[in-house]
Amino acid sequence: MDDAQRRLIFALDVDSFEDARLWVDRLHGKVGAFKVGKQLFTRCGPDVVRMVRDRGADVFLDLKYHDIPNTVAMAGVEALRLGVWMFNVHALGGAEMMARLVAEVDKTCPRGTKERPLLIAVTILTSSTDATLQTIGIDRPVTEMVPRLARLAQEAGMDGVVASPQEVSLIRQACGQNFAIVTPGVRPADASLDDQKRVMTPAEALRVGADYLVIGRPISAAADPAAAAESIVAEMRSALQG
Repeated sequence: MDDAQRRLIFALDVDSFEDARLWVDRLHGKVGAFKVGKQLFTRCGPDVVRMVRDRGADVFLDLKYHDIPNTVAMAGVEALRLGVWMFNVHALGGAEMMARLVAEVDKTCPRGTKERPLLIAVTILTSSTDATLQTIGIDRPVTEMVPRLARLAQEAGMDGVVASPQEVSLIRQACGQNFAIVTPGVRPADASLDDQKRVMTPAEALRVGADYLVIGRPISAAADPAAAAESIVAEMRSALQG
């Protein structure tokens, strides 16, 4: 598996264990990891994570923990024990919450240990706009909130953030190059936007500095999903080489 393939994460946004297994079997070796989100995890629980790992693939556990510091920290330790490659929390949970998570994970699996997962903080959801933030009382624009939350996460010891590709360059300016950026809201030029608001193509996202791309429906809804994944990887490979 080359660098471009390793950077592509397929979103397992399905509602059954059987469908998840079919997608893992279909795309294993063509993508770098599989994202297990709230719907699939609520339906199937940890068994679906174990299934993906038993097939030799990595898991991005996308549960976006957001709770009191101790609860998030203990949930993070359980994610570590599941053997996931990466999991996330909401940066809006605050510095204390994120720092406590990092401290508890470090006790079990210190930084630099092979089994230690990437700890990632969600900044602002890619479905959100400035108007969305205003309705919940945040009067700062997305372009200000995202780098602010990214800096907060970095200072708390997190390994990176989830953000729209449109804010990647702002995060790079705020946090430097050694900070992972995971970007949903990535769509090939000929794909529908669905419920995403702040999007870029795979090549554009990599060129502005994204590390990992999370893509679901442009692959799963394609007539030939394996070919669609290969086409996206080819576009990513060209961007990385150029």
